[in-house]
Amino acid sequence: MKPLLKIENLSAGYYSGDIIKGVSLDVAAGDFIGIIGPNGSGKTTLLRLCSKILHPRKGRIYFSEKDILTMDLKEFCRKVAFVSQDIATGFSFSVMELVLMGRIPHLKRLQFETRKDIAICEKALALTDASALKEKMIDELSAGERQRAIIARALAQEPVLLLLDEPTAHLDIGHQIQVMDLLKKLNRQNNLTIVMVLHDLNLASAYCNRICLLDNGAIFKEGTLQEVLTYKNIEAVYKTVVLVNANPVTAKPNVILVPGEK
Repeated sequence: MKPLLKIENLSAGYYSGDIIKGVSLDVAAGDFIGIIGPNGSGKTTLLRLCSKILHPRKGRIYFSEKDILTMDLKEFCRKVAFVSQDIATGFSFSVMELVLMGRIPHLKRLQFETRKDIAICEKALALTDASALKEKMIDELSAGERQRAIIARALAQEPVLLLLDEPTAHLDIGHQIQVMDLLKKLNRQNNLTIVMVLHDLNLASAYCNRICLLDNGAIFKEGTLQEVLTYKNIEAVYKTVVLVNANPVTAKPNVILVPGEK
């Protein structure tokens, strides 16, 4: 079966040097892939390339066998949604107004939203448990509520592929689980393919089915949880001592930090 997203020998950067260096990765339909790695390893840059925000210097990215650089932006945004790490909106919108922005790729020029568009947004709000927030202003929400609203906007695009850059950043442990449970539910029930940057290795282990470990702009190791989340791989890339054992509840890899000072 052909991959939904195919990254081929990708190299890219912002100025003179490359941050991403020769990365190749296949994402199958229905995958939930975690992109991990230390600061500066290229995780956010890789997502920006996959979302057409940044163009590669070398290599290609294919979505459903189409080079994304040849795809019309509206066509691309009808299939792929991106939730960035920065969830600031710049202006104060109501949650419903924000979520309706997700319908823009499906509208013709100067066309107003139809009842169908509003119904899709209502469904996205319900899926993210944000229906009660729709009349509130986005800048009045808590961090967890705002993140749910931003994800609802992405779902209103009706994407096949959802890209997320650290969606649990700055959230407390309760909101982290809430957001990750929602994404796993959408992945399983709606067959939504997800590629997500995460710093928390145990969250990645708990929710993803595959892991891609980046180091210095290249893939250090990619594969199943058990293949990637080993103490040797983590110590080699993060330069810190860890223990990795089986989670007593899920049997998935569980990473334990070993303090340098005792």
